[in-house]
Amino acid sequence: MFDLIIKNEPVVRLSVFLGVFIAVALWEAAAPRRTRSLARWARWPSNIGIVALNTVVMRLLFPVAAVGVAVAASGAGWGLMNMVSLPLWLEAVIAVVILDFVIYLQHVMVHAVPLLWRLHRMHHADLDYDVTTGARFHPIEIVLSMVIKLATVTALGASPIAVILFEVLLNATAMFNHGNIRLPSALDGFLRLLVVTPDMHRVHHSVVVSEANSNFGFNLPWWDRLFGTYKAQPEAGHVGMTIGIDAFRDPADQRLDKMLLQPFRKGNRGYAINRFGQDVVEKD
Repeated sequence: MFDLIIKNEPVVRLSVFLGVFIAVALWEAAAPRRTRSLARWARWPSNIGIVALNTVVMRLLFPVAAVGVAVAASGAGWGLMNMVSLPLWLEAVIAVVILDFVIYLQHVMVHAVPLLWRLHRMHHADLDYDVTTGARFHPIEIVLSMVIKLATVTALGASPIAVILFEVLLNATAMFNHGNIRLPSALDGFLRLLVVTPDMHRVHHSVVVSEANSNFGFNLPWWDRLFGTYKAQPEAGHVGMTIGIDAFRDPADQRLDKMLLQPFRKGNRGYAINRFGQDVVEKD
């Protein structure tokens, strides 16, 4: 069965992506957490367009992707996991946790380094917060992320099944925790012990800088609590908070061409992580 999953990895990932996307989109329509500031037609074509563009770029630059590297590492005996004998389930759990920790560190890094923040701020410049925001990343950032992932998979020697599991979980939870969906507070509090929830991650998309520099986790919620970057709620509340970046509040900035050019535009003074506690407005 595992061989079949590995062989059909693109189909597995696409199927899960479409299933979760549709489920969260329907959930948003039925029980939205916040009122939209822009209509879907003003944002979704560009957000979905960037997903399509990133898919093409990744297939051209990395035709084998992370699972291909995992297969090669397994065959050649590279990486830590290939030096020890562990049950497959335990190896998969360890690999998923370590890969998730690397993603957390990467996320902190793209907020801390000015050049990388220029790339990442396109994700934060969305004026609303919904399922499409979860896949809205600049192509250059996506390429950088893949390079880091490939290096981690090689050094770790993660099995192909573990890599597929991680990729599926990361994509699914990214769409879930970016959803404009309402959860009962008691359920949200429980789920935060296991996974990043929409209310937890939405704080990270606040225009308030001290809030934008919190809750970096995408999948597992533990890293923010362990490293002191956890913030339970936004000061203005989830309904009253402002989403986005002050420098890019023109609806025209949501066009695909503007999104792609955004890293090369002004508005980078006082980049995010150096503005802890300073609610400074970025301006062109």
